[in-house]
Amino acid sequence: MKGIKDLYVAKGKKTIHFDMAKARPPDDEVLGLIMGRSGKLRAPAIRKGSVLVVGFNPDILADALT
Repeated sequence: MKGIKDLYVAKGKKTIHFDMAKARPPDDEVLGLIMGRSGKLRAPAIRKGSVLVVGFNPDILADALT
């Protein structure tokens, strides 16, 4: 998570945004959201600069990565 300022996690129809620069949540909370049942990072996981998007939500992908 080094260098990440904005984390977006899409889970079902919900999307969660964390401003990592201002209020970083506990590591356990972040790991619980971004890791799948297999113990691997959920897909898709896309990083652009200081933005990380985990999970699929077309609106978030378009907004966060433009």
